[in-house]
Amino acid sequence: MKRKRFTEEQIIGVLREHEAGAKAGDLARKHGVSEATLYNWKAKYGGMDVSDAKRLRALEDEKGRLKNLLAEQMLEASALRELLSKKW
Repeated sequence: MKRKRFTEEQIIGVLREHEAGAKAGDLARKHGVSEATLYNWKAKYGGMDVSDAKRLRALEDEKGRLKNLLAEQMLEASALRELLSKKW
């Protein structure tokens, strides 16, 4: 079964329903997720607005891109060091 991906807007909407007094079990059944997923969402997105969640996603994407760039640079530097350390 394919996993459904929820957007930040949808997640925050579900959390708002929970804050309004809906039970976690009912919300989980209604949206097809586990209660644990709801609590994980609450830990990550609790108290956020949609714009805050979008900003968080953008920062996470940028962080991943920067980590990849750093890893590439470190590999290149390591390869150059290895090449220069060899005796001709």
